[in-house]
Amino acid sequence: MGQPVREYLLTLCITAAVTYLLTGPVRKFAIAAGAMPEIRARDVHREPTPRLGGIAMFGGLCAGLLVAAHLTNLKDVFEVSNEPRALLSGAGLIWLLGVLDDKWGVDALIKLGGQMIAAGVMVLQGLTILWLPVPGVGPVSLTPWQGTLLTVALVVITINAVNFVDGLDGLASGMVCIAAAAFFMYAYRIWYGYGLEAAAPATLFAAVLMGMCLGFLPHNAHPARIFMGDSGSMLIGLVLAAGAISITGQVDPDAMKLFEGSEQAAVHATVPVYIPLLLPLTVIAVPFADLVLAIVRRTWKGQSPFAADRGHLHHRLLEIGHSHSRAVLIMYFWSALIAFGAVAYSVNSAGVWFVLAIVALSGVGLVLLLLPRFTPRVPRWAEGFVPPRYRRANRIARAEQGAEVPAEPVAAGAAPSDSEMAAPEPVGSGMNGGASGGASGGVNGATAIGDRSRFTHRRRIGSPQ
Repeated sequence: MGQPVREYLLTLCITAAVTYLLTGPVRKFAIAAGAMPEIRARDVHREPTPRLGGIAMFGGLCAGLLVAAHLTNLKDVFEVSNEPRALLSGAGLIWLLGVLDDKWGVDALIKLGGQMIAAGVMVLQGLTILWLPVPGVGPVSLTPWQGTLLTVALVVITINAVNFVDGLDGLASGMVCIAAAAFFMYAYRIWYGYGLEAAAPATLFAAVLMGMCLGFLPHNAHPARIFMGDSGSMLIGLVLAAGAISITGQVDPDAMKLFEGSEQAAVHATVPVYIPLLLPLTVIAVPFADLVLAIVRRTWKGQSPFAADRGHLHHRLLEIGHSHSRAVLIMYFWSALIAFGAVAYSVNSAGVWFVLAIVALSGVGLVLLLLPRFTPRVPRWAEGFVPPRYRRANRIARAEQGAEVPAEPVAAGAAPSDSEMAAPEPVGSGMNGGASGGASGGVNGATAIGDRSRFTHRRRIGSPQ
């Protein structure tokens, strides 16, 4: 069992390395190609930042699958199943559509149609749901039309859920990486724990997806130097959906033989195991909840469900006072709690300690939500391992700058001094002054977010000059 683990780690590392190395040249290409749209009202960054990060992620996907196809144990996945080729075909279509949208913009209905076509291409090559394990009934075989409709719906929902949550630096890539890690643990357990070869493609997809996200995250973490764009968000959403479809509709629950007895009893007893698979969106429950709330909110206002706004969960975290990094970490926490909690429940659904741990961690998450202005105190010996804003010297410097007394106001009718005329105007936030900030700044997205409190920006903007 150790050798397949090493091959998975090798595939993951190759995918991450290729994605990481390609992101720098892709960023320069995006700047040269002008793939830096104007800052919109809902954006939280200040300067135009290049997109097209999905090009590097697609390169990592191709490299990971190519390496896996030549490894001793993983090459059997390509010989027995056609699902890796189906994934590559669908990913290529959705990636091309995303690149066109990042550069020139594509209508929402056209993107929806493209997502359905990409899902249909995967269905035609065998990546589809064949049956569903239903509690108390057993495996229910689906007709080709039922399987196709269910597969297309799952792909479209997952793609848009990931796309909706891609609003902060490193948010989408980190959350999908957490979901892929939890899914890899479950799929690997099904494959090697129960000896089911049908779970092999899903395990490979999860490993490659983790590599894509880990390789892109250093460039996309706050402050982001490049965005993945729709070419990246739709791509990782499709790969995540493909893994869920593969293991949900291809693995026969009776083959696990967890319990002897009738077919109904066996399926009913394995319901905890199939919770992450029957409902694959549980591993991305946070972006899915954001998707549902956005549709309800926009429809209630009489707007199109595809209309953009600033009502997403990450926008609300910023509005109540959380910093950019803290908002991202809170979303990471809830995603990890739901994803790994579902996997843990599939292993042991009757443990009292498991329920108590979930309740305790949920309480910790609620406390973090209620403390937006809390800044941890870091010991001096650990200051070299934390971001600069947590270091004592920087906190004291910021406090002294805030305590400085402003210069005396200029008398009425007096001309301002040369220093006052040369003083730069404050850069507006992403909500109020993002466009001007983007025009005055360069094309480097490394200074996308300055101060950590959005309320501080508002007070500075409204204060007298």
